Amino acid sequence: MKNFSPNKNKIFSISSIDEFNDIALEIFNYQYDNCELYRVFVNYLGVKLNDVNHYEKIPFLPIEFFKNQRVYSSSNPVEKTFTSSGTTSSELSNHYIADLLVYYKSFRTSFELFYGNISDYCVLALLPSYLEGQTSSLVFMVKDLINRSTDENSGFYLDNYEKLTKKLNKLNFKNRKVLLIGVTFALLDLAEKHSFKLPDIIVMETGGMKGRRKEITRDEVHRILCKCFNVNSIHSEYGMTELLSQAYSKEGGIFNTPPWMKILIRDVNDPLTLLENNKTGGINIIDFANYNSCSFIATQDLGKLHPGGSFEMLGRFDTSDIRGCNLMIE
Repeated sequence: MKNFSPNKNKIFSISSIDEFNDIALEIFNYQYDNCELYRVFVNYLGVKLNDVNHYEKIPFLPIEFFKNQRVYSSSNPVEKTFTSSGTTSSELSNHYIADLLVYYKSFRTSFELFYGNISDYCVLALLPSYLEGQTSSLVFMVKDLINRSTDENSGFYLDNYEKLTKKLNKLNFKNRKVLLIGVTFALLDLAEKHSFKLPDIIVMETGGMKGRRKEITRDEVHRILCKCFNVNSIHSEYGMTELLSQAYSKEGGIFNTPPWMKILIRDVNDPLTLLENNKTGGINIIDFANYNSCSFIATQDLGKLHPGGSFEMLGRFDTSDIRGCNLMIE
C-alpha cells in the first residue's frame, strides 16, 4: 500500500482549476493503488490509467457500494464509522473515517467560507431522528458547530417544539446571528404548530422526510417555511454520509461548493458520459476531503449544473430507496 500524506492546507485552499486537476489526479492514482474495490471497479470499466489525464475522465464509484463493501484507501486503522440514517428496511451505508481531523477541517472551513465565524452565531438544531444514533456525520458536524458557537442558548432541541419556540421568541437578534438548522420534516412540524416574526434568522434545512410526510417539492417546503418564519429565503445544506464536505444554498435551492468539492452531471442512460450545463442528469461528486475513502462518487441524486459551478438538486432516481439527507422529488 502506497503512502499518501497530502498537505491538508493545500487541499482546502485550492486557488485554480489547474491545481484542482493536479490534486484530483494525484488522489485518483492513490485510491486506485490502495482501495481494492475502486481498483476492481476501474479495471472492470476498461479504463487505462494513462488515459486519465483530467478530472472529468476519472471513473465515479456508484454510491451503493458504501452499503455492502468496504470503501477505504488508508493503511491506518479506522478511527470512526459514520452510518446513514436510512429506514428500518433499507441497507445502511458505512463511511469509514481514517482521520477525523480531516472532517473537522472540511466542515469548519466550508462553513466559515459561506457564513463566517461560527462564534458569531447561536446555533439551534432540530434533528430529532438523527440523534437516535451516535453515528450520524450530520449530528457530529452540528454538535461541533454548537460547541464552538460559544452561545449559551445553542443546543439540540430534539422534538421539543415548545421549548424551541420559547427560545426563539426570547433571543436577542441584535447581538447575535441565529442559525436554526433542521431536517425538513421537523421544520415542517414546527411550522404547523407555530408562526414567528424572525426576519433576521437563518433557517437551514438539511433535507430528509424519512417517510414521516408526503414528499413535496423543495420549492413548496421553502414557501411554507418562509411564511412560518417571516423570512425571504430558506437556506439548505447538501451533504451525505458518504462525503466529508457540504454544499450550501442561501436561496432558491442553488447550491455552491467549497473549492475542494466539485459537481459533475452524468447522462442517466450513459453514466460514463458527462452533460453540459443546464441539463438534468445524475450528480457526480468530487470530494478531496474523502481521500482516505473514495473522492469520486456517483450519487443517486438528480441535478442540474449551472455556469460557474453552482447546481440544483432536483430529486432522486426513481429506483433509489428512501434514505439519507435529500429525498424530495420534483
